[in-house]
Amino acid sequence: MNPGRFTFHKSERLCSKKRIEALFAGGSHSFTAYPLRAVYKRVATEELKTETTHKEQLLISVSKRHFKHAVDRNRTKRLIRESYRLNKHLLLDLLGEQHIDMAFIWMSNELSGLPTVEAKMKNLLQRIGEEIRRKEENKE
Repeated sequence: MNPGRFTFHKSERLCSKKRIEALFAGGSHSFTAYPLRAVYKRVATEELKTETTHKEQLLISVSKRHFKHAVDRNRTKRLIRESYRLNKHLLLDLLGEQHIDMAFIWMSNELSGLPTVEAKMKNLLQRIGEEIRRKEENKE
């Protein structure tokens, strides 16, 4: 990845109902850095229908239970997307040729600023990358 280019393409979004169900059905792993929770699952290349250009696909969820107003939910999702966009290189450097589906779930009833969300996002992405790397080393 070109480190000077921080983008978030539509093709990086997790939209497939089957893959979303598979992500939450079982066999996935999760980490929490309050107020964010990350759920991730490695995807076998034979499960991919088409050859995607992106190794990672992302789902962002902010519950109506936490924020009654859509304005607050949308702002929170925007903060999560922005912090992911700026820090996804932390994970991509460790992925190699693997594909991964991820979901970021907001767990707090309070709004947070970008610095807080970004710090938690960095923490989660580093932990996911380390876990994937550790599992790869144990596999070999």
